[in-house]
Amino acid sequence: MRPSVPAACAALALALPVVLLPDSPARAAAVFVETNPSTVRAGDEVGIRASCDDNLTAAKVTAEPLGTVTVSPRYGFLTATARVPAKTDAGDYPVGLRCPDGKVATSTLHVVVRVEPQRGPATGGGGTAPGGSAPMLIGGGSAAVAAGIVLGVAALRRRRPS
Repeated sequence: MRPSVPAACAALALALPVVLLPDSPARAAAVFVETNPSTVRAGDEVGIRASCDDNLTAAKVTAEPLGTVTVSPRYGFLTATARVPAKTDAGDYPVGLRCPDGKVATSTLHVVVRVEPQRGPATGGGGTAPGGSAPMLIGGGSAAVAAGIVLGVAALRRRRPS
């Protein structure tokens, strides 16, 4: 039995991408470094996640405010945590990864100034704050409760027509 021409063309069309593209980009590993969060206040911690071709060996990450940090294998990536010193000036700092095989990657860490509030938020008129109106509010509330009790007792004592 002789194979049909359409069947032979279909087999050739299916085999052609495998023959022509042996090193497809889907198989290539990405080399990268990132910080989480990418914008951090001076004095806070930052997470570092990186990837080399071989994520089974530790690598070095360098950033001006952090110094040199060793990222270790964890969950398929290279990770570490570092604290940005509290005295770090606001600005953008390059973060560099050097893999054991010599490959490199960079990203940017944005450091912002730490601002501490001087007082609490303005949330209202302060009607329940202690002061001149507090005794009046307490007295008015007590009078309303007493009036409710008197009316309740009077309603219960009232005779019902038979």
